[in-house]
Amino acid sequence: MICEMCGKEVPVTKPVFIEGTKLEVCPNCSKFGDERRGSPTRGSAPAPSAQVIEQRLQRREQRMQVKDVYRGSESVELIDDYGGEIRKARIAKGMDLEEFAASILEKKGTLAKIESNDLVPDDKMLKKLEKALDIKLTESVSTGGRIGGGQNTKMTLSDFIKKK
Repeated sequence: MICEMCGKEVPVTKPVFIEGTKLEVCPNCSKFGDERRGSPTRGSAPAPSAQVIEQRLQRREQRMQVKDVYRGSESVELIDDYGGEIRKARIAKGMDLEEFAASILEKKGTLAKIESNDLVPDDKMLKKLEKALDIKLTESVSTGGRIGGGQNTKMTLSDFIKKK
């Protein structure tokens, strides 16, 4: 027989676990490993009960489920007709575009583009407009919803096609 560690031809080898691997080694090389370090034999450990097995299976099933990272999350988005709302609020306050631009220290052209929905205002501008006009230009939108299809079904091509 050949020692799997040193490669010498020896009359007898014995099974030893070295670095977690079971090797057939000569008596000289057996000092580098452990004879009992491997997995326990079938008869030495009691079998797990049915309840323990069921709990392990449930935990495994929970780990294997696909997680929706967007479930329950909400985002704040700009309303659709933000320009119209800004124009209505400005007119309700009795200001023309030039007066309003001067009151919030912005350019008239910039505000005209925002009111015509040609320019999307940044967050700083949004806060300034909301405060000056006492209006709300953002809304909370929940994400993570499914498009078409039933519950627990996979998406198909029909989920993306508009049906008449």
